[in-house]
Amino acid sequence: MGIADFFKAELIDVIEWTDDSRDTLSYRFPDDDRAIKNGAQLIVRESQVAQFVYLGEFGDTFLPGKHTLTTDNIPILTKLASWKYGFNSPFKADVYYVITRLFTGNKWGTSNPVMLRDADFGAVRVRAFGTYDFKVVEPKTFLREVAGSDHNFRLDEFSDTMRSRIVSLFTDAIASAKIPVLDVASRYGELGDALLPMINPAVTAKYGLAITSFIVENVSVPPEVEEAVDKRASMTAIGNLNDYVKYQMGQGLASGAGGAGPAGTAAELAVGFGLAQQMMQQGFAGGSATPTVAASAGPVPELLGVAEAAKALGVSEADVMAVLESGELKGKKIGTSWRIPRAALNSYLAE
Repeated sequence: MGIADFFKAELIDVIEWTDDSRDTLSYRFPDDDRAIKNGAQLIVRESQVAQFVYLGEFGDTFLPGKHTLTTDNIPILTKLASWKYGFNSPFKADVYYVITRLFTGNKWGTSNPVMLRDADFGAVRVRAFGTYDFKVVEPKTFLREVAGSDHNFRLDEFSDTMRSRIVSLFTDAIASAKIPVLDVASRYGELGDALLPMINPAVTAKYGLAITSFIVENVSVPPEVEEAVDKRASMTAIGNLNDYVKYQMGQGLASGAGGAGPAGTAAELAVGFGLAQQMMQQGFAGGSATPTVAASAGPVPELLGVAEAAKALGVSEADVMAVLESGELKGKKIGTSWRIPRAALNSYLAE
C-alpha cells in the first residue's frame, strides 16, 4: 500500500448509521480518529437527524436524505472552522444521529402522594399514574441538555429523569388549571388532553422533546375523599336532597317496626307525634287518649340535639344538618349547637 492509499484509507468518505434497536435516542458516529474528506457522502434515513458538532459547538443540521459535504452544504461548520478559502481539505467533527420517531408507551407515576389544593376538600393527597408518547423535536436542545457526548444514548438512561419531570409537570399543571379533584378522579381521557398544552412548553424548552400523547390511567385519593365522591354522585342521581333525607327517614321507620334499636325509637316517636297531631285536630286532646300516647312513645324532650334526632330517626347527623341548613327542618341554633323542637320535627315528618 502506497502513502496515497494509506491516507485515503484514513479518510471517511461515507457517513451513515442504521438503527437496529428500538430504544436508542441518539448515536455518535464512530470516526476512529479519522478525518472527513471533502465531498464525503452523508446519509440520513427517515426518523433521523444528523447533527455536526465542531470543537464543542453545534454546526449544521441535516434532515433525511443523501448529502454531499461541500462548502455550500456546511456553511455553519465552514464559519466555525474559519476556512477562508472554503472546505478543501479533510477535517474532523463529531456527527450525532438523533432519532425523531415516536417513542410510545412510556410509563409515569407518583412514587409518593402529591399535594393538591382543591376548592371543595382543601389540601388533598393524590397518587396518579399513566403513559405518555414523545419524540425529539429540537435535536440541539436534546443533545445539549440530555444526551451530552454519550456515544449511544438509550431510553433507559433517561426514563427515571423523564418520569420525575413528568410528575412535577403534572402536579404544576393540575394546580394551575384548578381542576377539581372530583373531575380529576372521573375524567381521565379529557384530563390528559387538557394538560398537554401546559406540559409541552416546559418539556420542549428543557429537553427539546414534545409529548404527543399524555394519558392519565388512574388517580387515587384518600378514602375520605373517595367517600365524598361517591356521596356526590349519589346526590346527583337522587336530585332532591330533601326528598332523599325524607326517604332515609322513612326507611328507618319501616325497618324499625319491630321496635329494636334506634329505628324502633324512631317509629315510636313518629307514631306518637302522628297520633298526637291527629287527636289535637279531632278535639281529643283531653281525656285518657293523651296519656296512652305518651306511654307508648316514652318521654320525649321538647328540644332534640342533632345527634339525638339522627339516632332517633336512624339517619346520619350529616343528613339532619343538611335539612336544617336548607331550612326544610326548623331548628334553633344556640351558640354552635342546633336544637330541634319536637313540634318542628313532627311537622317535617308529616309533610
